[in-house]
Amino acid sequence: MSRAAGRFPHLRQDVAASLVVFLVALPLCVGIAVASGVPAELGLVTGIVGGIVTGLMPGSSLQVSGPAAGLAVLVFEAVDAYGLPALGVIVLAAGLLQLVMGALRLGRWFRAISVSVIEGMLAGIGLVIIAGQLYAAAGLRAPASGLDKVLGLPGAAVDALADTEALASLAVGAGTVVVMVLWRWAPGPARAVPGALAAVLLATVVALALGLPVATVEVRGLLGSLQPPGADAFGALADIGLIGTVVAFTLIASAESLFSAAAVDRLHHGPRTRYDEELMAQGTGNAVCGALGALPMTAVIVRSSANVQAGARTKASRVLHGVWLLLFAALLPSVLAFIPLPALAGVLVHAGWKLIPFRRTVALWRAHRGEALILVVTAVSIVVVNMFEGVLIGLALSVVKTAWEASHSRLEVTDKGAGPIRVHLSGNATFLRLPRILDALEALPEDRPVELDLSEVHHLDHACRTALENWAERRGAVGTAPVRVTGDGRAALPESEEPAPAPPA
Repeated sequence: MSRAAGRFPHLRQDVAASLVVFLVALPLCVGIAVASGVPAELGLVTGIVGGIVTGLMPGSSLQVSGPAAGLAVLVFEAVDAYGLPALGVIVLAAGLLQLVMGALRLGRWFRAISVSVIEGMLAGIGLVIIAGQLYAAAGLRAPASGLDKVLGLPGAAVDALADTEALASLAVGAGTVVVMVLWRWAPGPARAVPGALAAVLLATVVALALGLPVATVEVRGLLGSLQPPGADAFGALADIGLIGTVVAFTLIASAESLFSAAAVDRLHHGPRTRYDEELMAQGTGNAVCGALGALPMTAVIVRSSANVQAGARTKASRVLHGVWLLLFAALLPSVLAFIPLPALAGVLVHAGWKLIPFRRTVALWRAHRGEALILVVTAVSIVVVNMFEGVLIGLALSVVKTAWEASHSRLEVTDKGAGPIRVHLSGNATFLRLPRILDALEALPEDRPVELDLSEVHHLDHACRTALENWAERRGAVGTAPVRVTGDGRAALPESEEPAPAPPA
């Protein structure tokens, strides 16, 4: 024992943390798989691969990977459109693409993505998850699109209230959410059990004791659920729509993982994340998951923060959590058959709610309304259109906002009633601000000389340079004194229109 303690000085802390992460991950792995429309065991497979395969690789030492609620909507849409056999191809291709990006050292560039877009993406996913799982909690079939899910909720509520079995199912789901919300106030020893696990266990016991007519998880067995993609499945890669899905998986999983890494780094004082290596670790894990036909993985902030807070010191904790998941899936798979589906729906409703950054949105609105608008538009676009196009809309809006702010310029006109009119232009003069600049210049009196000061212009693009030259030529053509330019931007005007230099004294 002392020899093991010498080789692994933090083994006790890592084993304790791994058990906590295992208990947090277990209901989430199963719930995310069910919400994604795939066998429950595939969620466990992804958790196992995330723990053992990705956990052993360099990158981030304390970050924990597995199936993520943030990809459940995209997985459901992919399975619905292309079938379960194609899921393995999509995840495998996304993993290989992540490996290529990591080898090209592109991991650090994901930090350049607007945080508002990422938070908007998670908020949109959260809204779709909540809407979809409310149907599942009532035992009803949810509509396909996010917008239809939201718009159909009033009708679904009416149908559920008229059905005794639906009401019983809703009660189990609602009770699960209530337990999870109130678990933080449970007695000290009880809080050692994660709230999600406690809620699912209580829901299972109540449903069995009362004989409630609720659906439970369908068990196929670990090996029976694996569906490695066959040779014919790779023919789907010729579909341009499937290629778009691969790109969406890659970008969203990579961004979520690397943003999670940045958040986890703020929670501990150990080694910092090496982003390119972490991206390759995620790619390796997704390639393995794809080869097994399992769910895609990302780094998950809920499990990662639980790992840090439980006292983990090395990557051994995340590897061991994968070992515990493997032992559970191998030895106790029949236990899953007792878990009520509405309880898992309640777990996902709670997870979806936590994805929506309410406080962050309010704070952004007070300080940076443009960023708050990007967040809200991204979230709404994901609900109304779909995941991939919603994120593209958010990115496009972020680029437009950045370009607009980068082109900020200020034009001040000083007219003392006699002598030349002084015009001071500062900032970045680009085509985006050109209409306002020209309106101000063309409104100047034509019978007065003008002095244009460009000394504080940081950037003058070709469009503005040409427009200023044309404006100066037009003023000279009507007999007005040539425009006198001062500052570094004097090349904006033709040399012939500048006053001749004064003779030497």
